[in-house]
Amino acid sequence: MAHKVVLIPGDGIGPEITEAALDVLAATGVPITWVLEEEAGMRSIEAGGEPLPEKVINSIKTHKVALKGPITTPVGGGFKSVNVSLRQALDLYANVRPSYSLPGIKTAFQHVDMVLFRENTEGLYIGEEKYDAETGVAEAIARVTKKGSERIIRYAFEYAKFNERGKVSLVHKANILKKTSGLFLELGREIAKEYPEIRFEEVIVDNMCMQMVTNPERYDCIVTTNLFGDILSDLAAGLVGGLGIVPGANIGREYAVFESVHGSAPDIAGQNKANPTALIRSAEMMLRHLGEHFAADALRKSLFEIFRRGEFRTADLGGSTPTNEFGKRVAEKVAKNIAKPRWRTQV
Repeated sequence: MAHKVVLIPGDGIGPEITEAALDVLAATGVPITWVLEEEAGMRSIEAGGEPLPEKVINSIKTHKVALKGPITTPVGGGFKSVNVSLRQALDLYANVRPSYSLPGIKTAFQHVDMVLFRENTEGLYIGEEKYDAETGVAEAIARVTKKGSERIIRYAFEYAKFNERGKVSLVHKANILKKTSGLFLELGREIAKEYPEIRFEEVIVDNMCMQMVTNPERYDCIVTTNLFGDILSDLAAGLVGGLGIVPGANIGREYAVFESVHGSAPDIAGQNKANPTALIRSAEMMLRHLGEHFAADALRKSLFEIFRRGEFRTADLGGSTPTNEFGKRVAEKVAKNIAKPRWRTQV
């Protein structure tokens, strides 16, 4: 039976990189029935709708899985982030962001391999703010719960155990935020005792930023709260080549949304020059979630071969390959590797 997946192309460059990702997925031969392209964000508003129509949420609830392009989030005003709203509406509590060095891409570090687990529904991102014009004071509430903390920390440990990774680093600011960050740290210490085979360490967030830009190879799995995770995951992407090449997944107990984590880049929309790698790699994560490990391995192998040879690069990586051509080149590699598999399946 075909997998049913909701497709949300997104804004700006979203439709272009989505088309490239669909070409690559088609080449795997995995049967996927794409549910009607659902509009959200600016595309939905321009069509006279809401930023996040109820039908989009209901569609994902029905089919369980979605592939989503980037959606514009206004800065300083306008509508609430569609990404945040979607995560909260579907209780997608685990944001999973792998960042590892790709062959052929020169960066300051060549052996980075870390996975960042960010709590996705709590913290400052609950959006409870107020402003008193008389006093000129703005306030925001950061909510951290025992339930929310336990499940993201346990998710990180289970991932490390299942994928034979040796260490989990919990990032906090409990020296100052003694109640919120303190709760997260305390629960991390308790849960770590259940996984004696996995090394556990505690790192204060400001120190973590310094360590990641001086010695990122020493990190494996990193788990933290929402705001810290948002910042650190982008930092991790910068270590391996930028947001244009790192994937992202939002996982809950019932639903999963796979997305490119970069912005919608409206300044280059329609120019066929955006890098679709992030969404293609997110599609790989989606295939694994669907149990299609063989196809996911073929996609990963093909993408690595493309980068290793260096013949096709989009503008952000110093090349001139158009978005659609890059997708087609990766798709061609996938088709060949599917026909002649010679690698061990990874999970």
